Amino acid sequence: MIEVHALTKRYGRTVAVDDLSFRVEPARVTGFLGPNGAGKTTTLRTLLGLVRPTSGTATVLGMPYRELDEPTRRVGAVLEATSYHPGRSGRNHLRVAAAAGGLTRSRVDEVLELVQLSADAHRRLRGYSLGMRQRLHLATALLGDPEVLVLDEPANGLDPAGMRWLRDLLRRLADGGRTVLVSSHVLAEVEQIADEVVIIHRGRFVAQSSTAELAARATAATRVRSPQAARLQEALAGQQIGVRGTGDDALAVDAAPERVGELAAAHGVVLHELVAERATLEEAFLELTGGETTR
Repeated sequence: MIEVHALTKRYGRTVAVDDLSFRVEPARVTGFLGPNGAGKTTTLRTLLGLVRPTSGTATVLGMPYRELDEPTRRVGAVLEATSYHPGRSGRNHLRVAAAAGGLTRSRVDEVLELVQLSADAHRRLRGYSLGMRQRLHLATALLGDPEVLVLDEPANGLDPAGMRWLRDLLRRLADGGRTVLVSSHVLAEVEQIADEVVIIHRGRFVAQSSTAELAARATAATRVRSPQAARLQEALAGQQIGVRGTGDDALAVDAAPERVGELAAAHGVVLHELVAERATLEEAFLELTGGETTR
């Protein structure tokens, strides 16, 4: 379990995190989202004991990270700025990390297989692609078979097959009872990976809910196509219903399909298509953050 309570971090006059509170439960994958500069990285670094908060707390398994016994067996983390020695092989990189954490060498081969790097474990890290380095960082986080995973942009550099592999891996880890917190700017991927999301903006809490519930909050649209699109658009505008042309005699309408169909029938408009379009996590995110992007 992860708990952030009334967390504030100031750098001089700049407030990076402002009275932030949220809780991440076990056996779930939780997405951590916010526009660039929202305070995500500061929050994660505070959680991992790399930054001291100005006030408030950020705890893992009920205590500050610095107070955990055998932290590598309790918490695994991947941060964007993770470093490595380019002259070492992937296997030796993990052996050094295992020795530092008091872990056995046998675990190295286990995690190499888990992240599908066994065939490249002998290669020097300078020759690793970005996706391979990302897998290696994840292997390092998994060395201690931790109860909690904190991952900052874990899909960075992965190809579509790698992203699917990551999605399946995180799902298995969460189903095994682990707490998984994932910060990412790839909202479509988060929507497929995460059970729920926490959104922050300008250092403050905005929302926390399941991905489906959050998407349902966004303004949904109905796609309608008609050879009499102009006539239908006029009828909808007359009822103060938002409507936008999208080409090919199609309209995006801010109303339920039933309402659009009723108005079309009342005005004798022929319809060739009437479809409710589900709002996405990205649309909900943009509404909640005023249109600011994650990057």
